[in-house]
Amino acid sequence: MRKNSKLWALAAGVTGIALLATGCASDSPADDETTAASSDEKITLTVATFNEFGYEDLIKEYTELNPNITVEQKKAATSNEARDNMTTRLAAGSGLSDVEAIEVDWLPELMQYPDKFVDLTDADIADRWLEWKTAQATTEDGTLIAYGTDIGPEGVCYRSDLFAAAGLPTDRAEVATLLGGDSATWEDYFNVGKQFTAAGTGTPWMDSAGATYQGMINQVENAYEESDGTIIAADNPEVRDIYDTVLTASTTDGLSAHLGQWSDDWTASFQNNGFATMLCPGWMLGVISGNAEGVTGWDIADVFPGGGGNWGGSFLTVPAQGKHPVEAQALANWLTAPEQQIKAFVAKGTFPSQTEALTSPDLLGVTNDFFNGAKTGEILANRAEAVTIAPFKGANYFAINDAMQKALTRVDVDKTDDANSSWDKFITEVNTLG
Repeated sequence: MRKNSKLWALAAGVTGIALLATGCASDSPADDETTAASSDEKITLTVATFNEFGYEDLIKEYTELNPNITVEQKKAATSNEARDNMTTRLAAGSGLSDVEAIEVDWLPELMQYPDKFVDLTDADIADRWLEWKTAQATTEDGTLIAYGTDIGPEGVCYRSDLFAAAGLPTDRAEVATLLGGDSATWEDYFNVGKQFTAAGTGTPWMDSAGATYQGMINQVENAYEESDGTIIAADNPEVRDIYDTVLTASTTDGLSAHLGQWSDDWTASFQNNGFATMLCPGWMLGVISGNAEGVTGWDIADVFPGGGGNWGGSFLTVPAQGKHPVEAQALANWLTAPEQQIKAFVAKGTFPSQTEALTSPDLLGVTNDFFNGAKTGEILANRAEAVTIAPFKGANYFAINDAMQKALTRVDVDKTDDANSSWDKFITEVNTLG
């Protein structure tokens, strides 16, 4: 059995991953455990995902195509929960699923240790994804540690019935114009919010400061780190300006529902007119329709403040510790093929990152009954074309952004701090990163 002298561990008080020296730990299973299964051998593969990937029907289809393979899906409630599981079991050297979904914000942490993952490089599918999507998962020496699943081009989701109650347009094209159309700005978005709240409906304009901040910061190319990894978050005026702008809208102007995204209160609010709008990457469509089951009025407008915006996007990786890496890679390959990703989009709104899918009539013709029959395929394709910036996300991105979300939550949700005191705590936390 091949040994090494490294162990993954979470450094005390730091949300990033550190590789610390320790005693012997297994880096991967024994060679005789990792050979490909024979064509008639029955095996079980596990796939770990989070939120909504739209894989339920696809897994059934795969097992029908491969009757000797059973696929079991493990689903974490949130990306953070999935990350915690990944870091813990990667440190232990065992316990991860054969295929693990990872989110782009914490992918850079894992990119530092490519030997912990199977190199998925395959010349036959090298051009499958958008170039920048593949680059995110490729190391400097050309190792591909993950296959792209979805990207997160954003529109604005809204409750048309609540807009009607406030005397605002409800048609999605008119709403796009109301919010500024092709030249929409964040000032436009917040001003319409003031108009909405002034109508006296009693419903907040947006779900939270944190979610809105995320849409804004994703339009900054180097928000937290220079491209060489140098941390600049504490000194970057763009970061402070966005922080102040969103908290002014949230607290001073009263536009926020003061809900922590993914909290129980946030989830429950979909059933009781919790808010009128939210920023809406494709993967959020499935979250909304699930949380708002039985609620009518949701729609999506082909517009986004500040131009285009991409929030999130995920990947499938194959940990080296698995017993069936060949079969796991084949499964990950199949799940991320254009045909399958279009099916996942139809199921849960996870918008494809595959170039062939983006121009497919099967994608562009997709409509979503929950969102009033909106042509979600076409709308999100338009939103993807509007994206001009792919933010740099280095090894400290997740930790810094997590500290920022805590800072916003202290002011917007918990109301324990004002903007200045919470900013000071953010700076202190950032400074611990180096």
